[in-house]
Amino acid sequence: MERFFKLSENKTNISTEIIAGITTFVTMAYILFVNPTIMKQAGMNELGALGKDALAIGFEDPVVLAIFASTCLAAALGSLLMGVLANLPFGLAPGMGLNAFFSFGIVIGMGYTWQEALAAVFISGILFIILTITGLREGIVDAIPDSLKRAIGGGIGLFIAFIGLQNAGIIVSAPDVLVGFGDFTNKGTIVAVLGLIVTGVLMARGVKGSMLIGIVMATLIGIPMGVSNIPDTFTFGLPSLEPTFFKLDFVGLLRLGEVGLLGAIANVVTIVISLSLVDLFDSLGALIGTGAKAGFLDEQGRLKNMKKALFADSIATSIGALFGNCTTTTYVESASGVSEGGRTGLTAVVVSILFVLSLFFAPVIGIVPPQATAPALIIVGVLMMSPIMEIDFNDFTEALPAFLTMAIMPFSYSIANGIAAGLVFYPLMKIATKKYDEIHPGIYILAFLFIIKFTVLPH
Repeated sequence: MERFFKLSENKTNISTEIIAGITTFVTMAYILFVNPTIMKQAGMNELGALGKDALAIGFEDPVVLAIFASTCLAAALGSLLMGVLANLPFGLAPGMGLNAFFSFGIVIGMGYTWQEALAAVFISGILFIILTITGLREGIVDAIPDSLKRAIGGGIGLFIAFIGLQNAGIIVSAPDVLVGFGDFTNKGTIVAVLGLIVTGVLMARGVKGSMLIGIVMATLIGIPMGVSNIPDTFTFGLPSLEPTFFKLDFVGLLRLGEVGLLGAIANVVTIVISLSLVDLFDSLGALIGTGAKAGFLDEQGRLKNMKKALFADSIATSIGALFGNCTTTTYVESASGVSEGGRTGLTAVVVSILFVLSLFFAPVIGIVPPQATAPALIIVGVLMMSPIMEIDFNDFTEALPAFLTMAIMPFSYSIANGIAAGLVFYPLMKIATKKYDEIHPGIYILAFLFIIKFTVLPH
């Protein structure tokens, strides 16, 4: 391990790396509870129920158990690749925001099946592998203006928080005004609010694993209130991947008979571009932000072994889709392990091992109600808002596209629509004010594609 991970060279040792890996895992482990809750709302359950109807379906469902298993395996594989290929202390797992786009954007919003959505995720992973090998992936980042990069993160944060507020029963549908406040005498809502208070206080006090602790506490509070489901017996063992393994539907994704060749291509391009952009900024933001904290950036602000790190991310996304999950990405929570002294890939390998061990605890996960995971969604939304502070809202050509990107995501229940709005209005605002030099040529192409997609082609 000394030679392979270059421990001495990175001024660390085995015990420090193990502690760092455990710390990172604890801060990431909430995804084991939250991801199945979001993914099953795409109809990934035995009854095929979509949206709110899927919330009532628990972890005794074999499809939901398969989502849990694929979450563990995708996280384990991604973290292992990051540690072995790039020798960096970053954990990977199916991404928050990306799971929301999978369920609410592609499936519920655009009407695709979850099998077709998995095919889109797989294609985006293959595309990322190609872009990473050729070096174009980093070039794409340069083409997107900084304000939109930050707005996409903020918009996804609002969208995720909105989902959390709905799952908690804090925000409910209201016929006259679309949305309104929920019933705070409802037991499920009470559990969610108490969980939000506990998690918020722990986060404010800087307690590691705050979201995981908050989920556990809310689940325990929900037991005497009848919100948490306690099974009569616990049977520990490995859940089966069969319900989701290799269930990708490439033919259905095209839907040639419904929209024609051009419409099919436009739809697939829209999905893949949206998935790619979200993952691109999510991964690079986590890599660069955490890398800066660890002192891994060079004088030009580039992360060491960046291409290998992106390659690990890309492979994990493609294989994760084969398992039956959304896009796998690098987690910013890795900063917690870096804070504990993690400096090499051994930290990521420890994270990988712990995700594998988590496979055996699927029955325990089944106790957790959606009201207990809702606070984590709201808190993640809060954490994703920080990048918008760097947007220059005094420059209206930057402010309007950024605002539309953020606002349209939760209001239209679609991450893709928000990205499209930002990419269309950005060049329009710059052209109107003759700031042509601030527009990358690639933005014109993306804007044109989205305009054609939403105004001309069937969808």
